[in-house]
Amino acid sequence: MDLIKALILGIVQGFTEFLPVSSSGHLLVLRKLFGLADAGLFLDTMLHFGTLLALLIIFWRDILDMLKKPWGRMSRLVITATIPTVIIALLFKDLFEELAVSGVTVGWEFLATGLVLWIADNYKDRGEKNINEISFKDALFVGTLQGVAILPAISRSGLTIAGAFFRGINREAAARFSFLVSIPAVMGAVVLQGVDLLEGKTESIGTAPIILGTLVAAITGYVAVKWMLKIIRQGSLKIFSIYVWVLGGIILLLQFLDKF
Repeated sequence: MDLIKALILGIVQGFTEFLPVSSSGHLLVLRKLFGLADAGLFLDTMLHFGTLLALLIIFWRDILDMLKKPWGRMSRLVITATIPTVIIALLFKDLFEELAVSGVTVGWEFLATGLVLWIADNYKDRGEKNINEISFKDALFVGTLQGVAILPAISRSGLTIAGAFFRGINREAAARFSFLVSIPAVMGAVVLQGVDLLEGKTESIGTAPIILGTLVAAITGYVAVKWMLKIIRQGSLKIFSIYVWVLGGIILLLQFLDKF
């Protein structure tokens, strides 16, 4: 892989991991355009590692607090949200992997993501719960939606933010909780891909592209998280709905023409 492709993949991974537009869906599209198919697992792992670094840098105080208080309320909420995500991932692992390789449903998934975001935007100012009022039922609901978002073009950040809004959580708390519950999910993706690497399910793509892609993913991921936190607190999700609807429509058209 050349450095230009690694740079593009790093930028796309960094921004789309945290904006509600689906990083896996965008990477799937780029892989098809670049002719990478399902190769480059190590690069994919390092791209996720880069975005994980961005989360660790921004939320280091929250993470340190949870590590100091592993059975504190926030730690238990994040664990509670992670449980349904893990269960769904394990139960439907083969299906998710098959869809990620084929891309047959990616257009419809982008459309579904846009619909959820559009509906959720209407709930963004109705929530009254702050971060200390999030219940374990709220965490289970958000975690279940995060599990559904393992589908290639269903946005993880989009569904978790939407889930928080649907449960009456205010903007500030929804933003913070969405990204906190994403940390185990992104970390899990790195670990699972690491297992595949140990089993030899990868191919050599060069050290320089991997380093470049990882660094770019970390930097753009940092920018995306900061931007998304501001959007959730002050802006609207509907612009992202329109974007993924257009993208999904284009993909469906290309699939119909047998060009994707």
